[in-house]
Amino acid sequence: MKITIIGAGALGSHLVQALRNEEVALKVIDFDRVEMRNVASQFHLKNTVGKKKTDALKQAMQFCYGYKVDVVGHKLTADNRDQLLGGADLLVDCLDNGEARRLVQGFARDTGIPCLHGALAADGGFGRVIWDELFVIDDEGSAGAATCEDGEFLPFIQVVSAYMAVAIQWFLKRSQRVGYSISPAGVEKI
Repeated sequence: MKITIIGAGALGSHLVQALRNEEVALKVIDFDRVEMRNVASQFHLKNTVGKKKTDALKQAMQFCYGYKVDVVGHKLTADNRDQLLGGADLLVDCLDNGEARRLVQGFARDTGIPCLHGALAADGGFGRVIWDELFVIDDEGSAGAATCEDGEFLPFIQVVSAYMAVAIQWFLKRSQRVGYSISPAGVEKI
């Protein structure tokens, strides 16, 4: 199974770590670079500040776990969408902006490739793990989300990433699509 994760920030970086024991080939796409502010809430190390997030994640996974991750350090665009997302058996959206989400969702729907979306509220108030057929892109408050600024929401980010990993496990092992709505008050299966 080839899983392509789009976004190596808060959700994506922790998700890669959570999936390291699955028998899958992981590919991660992200064009951004690690900033010092990311280290508090993302699985990126201080010594990787300035590196592309994909390269930093690849290095950390290899060093910590001996796990190899295929990475693409380019921005997903309409021009490269088919090339970057093609060949996947499962797409996982860990993005924080509507424009890129629409590219992933459009590709998934055009090709019939299953797609799982992860989303975080900027204020750490809720998270969603939802399959594409139920996902509606909401541009409000997604761009520049502040969930990664100071580490305040790190435990919640990790919980949402863990539920994403659980949803992927259910899909891999049982061919079932489960989703979750998550808040600090609890978890609801959707």
